[in-house]
Amino acid sequence: MRHVFEAIEQFLAAAREPVLLEPGALPLPLTPDTYLLEVDDRRMLLQAWDSQRNLTRRIAAVGEQQPGRLELKYEGFGKKGGTLVLADLAHRSGDVQRRRSDRHAFREVFRRQMLRQFPGWRVAELSAEADLHHSLSPAYPRAVLRKGSGAWAAIGASPESHSPEAALTFGLIWLDYLRRREPKLHVGGLALFLPDGRTRVTAQRLRWLDEGKAKYLLFSCGEHGEHVVDPRDCGNLETDLAPAASPVAAIEDPLARRIAGLSDVEALGRGDSVSFRVRGLEFARYHLGRISFGVDAKRAARERHFDEIAGLARTVALARHAEAGDRRHPFFRKSPELWLECMVRRDLETVSASLRRDLLYGQVPAFAGGDRDLLDLLGVDTEGRLAVIELKAGSDPHLPLQALDYWMRVAWHAGRGEFRARGYFPAVELRAEPPRLFLVSPALEFHPSTETVVSFLRPEIELERVGLGIEWRRQLRVVFRARGAASPVWQAGQECMHGEECVDGPPVRALHVESLGGEAGGGAAGSHRPGG
Repeated sequence: MRHVFEAIEQFLAAAREPVLLEPGALPLPLTPDTYLLEVDDRRMLLQAWDSQRNLTRRIAAVGEQQPGRLELKYEGFGKKGGTLVLADLAHRSGDVQRRRSDRHAFREVFRRQMLRQFPGWRVAELSAEADLHHSLSPAYPRAVLRKGSGAWAAIGASPESHSPEAALTFGLIWLDYLRRREPKLHVGGLALFLPDGRTRVTAQRLRWLDEGKAKYLLFSCGEHGEHVVDPRDCGNLETDLAPAASPVAAIEDPLARRIAGLSDVEALGRGDSVSFRVRGLEFARYHLGRISFGVDAKRAARERHFDEIAGLARTVALARHAEAGDRRHPFFRKSPELWLECMVRRDLETVSASLRRDLLYGQVPAFAGGDRDLLDLLGVDTEGRLAVIELKAGSDPHLPLQALDYWMRVAWHAGRGEFRARGYFPAVELRAEPPRLFLVSPALEFHPSTETVVSFLRPEIELERVGLGIEWRRQLRVVFRARGAASPVWQAGQECMHGEECVDGPPVRALHVESLGGEAGGGAAGSHRPGG
């Protein structure tokens, strides 16, 4: 036992912020006044405590040792043993240990929440580990609740969660996976356990999920327990529809006109501002009679700065070009969605021949969308029907539900006749149907879970996925189209990758899974309390 004692002492002496980690419990800080080691030839006891807990374990051996981490095997008192971990949170590996410990601790909180709200059911499966193959994030613990031949999928978000609304995406993926994995089990729906005060976005999304695909239960969880949130009673959408911007041509500022006339420059009106861009990247802005310029940090511009502004525009144009030699240049890599927007504005007919190129608005209506790194465009087709166009340059499992956030706001304003009243789509008689929804992305960047998530949307959301060729910066080329959750129809003879053609389907490639840090049953999308 002496070597075990020495290993622990050496670790604690070297650690700057030592803690004791036990699965399912919060980290227990170790200071000279909060732990005790007792050792003899036959056994060693480790005791640790704080104001709320007192832990005693008989340490049997040292397990795996890594910088900032020491694994300890312990023997149970009349029970099977287990594993403890000593970790130094100040070490660079400490954040990983802290996150893992926090996840395991919340997993047990989540277990108790489910058992309180599903009396008579048992937690048949519970995990807070990553499952990258099925796009399931460790940040949102997931579970299976069972009672006889019936089951519910469940997912939770901790109070510290940065994006609790993301749990719905992973919950739908989990529900679909369970139904495919357990075809004889009736997985009737999805239960979501989210922090108090952070359920509104999810509740609003639930109203637009197909009532024939699954039941949904949304719980708001706080210090005093959980209560059911009714998606039909979650308040109005947070949205703002400003009056349509004046045409860029109406600006009389001489310097602004000179900037707009530069080669490769695009001038876009947004509210009371004009953004001057080169292939989507803003380098100057006109706002309330004043001009500022710069890519990252901007400074005030006067007429004497025109040559400097023109030089900056040329520098951006050389670096931000489909034939650029250095694709690692910051100007090339920055804001790919804005570059994609530039290409779509120039060639909107490629997305859909029915869309009017002369009537296209960006980020209208505006709303606080959290971590949205996709871009919203609003247009109209030749028949007067509104069209929401969502642009995404990279792979993202949340694309369908983030697109839904924007779509439902457009539908809300359209239903009240507010677009015409605020000066949008002049001389167009807008039709009463819900807007069309286009998801536009490089074909190989659509996340593998996209079809799954889209399949849960209500059928009145007319959605089309448009997959672009890999060289979209050079030319927009559609390589597949797909209606709703249908499998893509790849366009024969279209170039997907360098020198490859999509004749019988997409080119085979290794599946890239980003760091996730992610037909049975009927019923309504409202509140469905399980039986006792």
